[in-house]
Amino acid sequence: MTLNELRYIVAVARERHFGHAAEACFISQPTLSVAVKKLEEELGVTLFERRKGEVSVTPVGEQIVAQAQRVLEEASAIPQIARHGQNQLVGPLRLGAIYTIGPYLLPHLVPTLADTAPQMPLVIEENYTAVLTEKLKQGDLDAIIISYPYEEPGLETLPLYTEPFVVLLPSSHPLNRRKAVAVDELNRERVLLLGAGHCFRDQVLEICPECLHRNAGELVGDQQMNLEGGSLETIRYMVAGGLGITVLPCSAAGAERFSERLLTIRRFKGRAPSRVVALAWRKSFPRPDAIQALRDAVLSGSMSCVQMID
Repeated sequence: MTLNELRYIVAVARERHFGHAAEACFISQPTLSVAVKKLEEELGVTLFERRKGEVSVTPVGEQIVAQAQRVLEEASAIPQIARHGQNQLVGPLRLGAIYTIGPYLLPHLVPTLADTAPQMPLVIEENYTAVLTEKLKQGDLDAIIISYPYEEPGLETLPLYTEPFVVLLPSSHPLNRRKAVAVDELNRERVLLLGAGHCFRDQVLEICPECLHRNAGELVGDQQMNLEGGSLETIRYMVAGGLGITVLPCSAAGAERFSERLLTIRRFKGRAPSRVVALAWRKSFPRPDAIQALRDAVLSGSMSCVQMID
């Protein structure tokens, strides 16, 4: 049994296809197939059910693949420990952030970290929470920035800051006559939402379940089409165009990017709904000083609308 063979079975389990797994491992498909078959014979079990155009993992294969992933993670830590044994702030840090956090936190975080840890450049990826979590578990990322609620086995989390939500309105909207907007007033409005897969969409729907139905657009054929955006920036332009209103994290409100004749921001009445932004990493990650440096850089940032958590 070799580490390469373990990499191959993890790739097959992930891709559910021998050809795609071979491409991911930069080897030929026959080489990968022979290696997987050899490992199955050595272990005396069948790891994968092979059907034409389809591969599935057997129950015992699921357990072995999970253990193989853990072994690969531990093995990958060995050179990192050697390389960063004297200074954990030397070498790139692979950081993931969800789409609704990255564009607004990173402009503050990157220059701060460049000053405090100049030999630790960030390699950044934005994606959905589920994708970032999988990459973190597989060792493709070192840490990710997400929002609570979040709990995954094998991962540590640390809250960074609390961020209130605000309402973004077209400047001509009647709600602009008010200093603050009540949450229940959203039920009577067309609230533009992010598409499915964004955790912030779910957080908005928690405070306004009716918003899912109220944001329906015009009939297309026999179906009612919802007005949704792929990013907060797209939704901001839709609001500026008069298609509705939206709820945003305060760091993403950015009314200064538009003329006041297009957009205005209103806070919520009373206690505003909010989210807690957090940092997550593998419990086995061998560079705790890098995690601490990342946290410190976030806490020393200049996002004035958020409440840092010491």
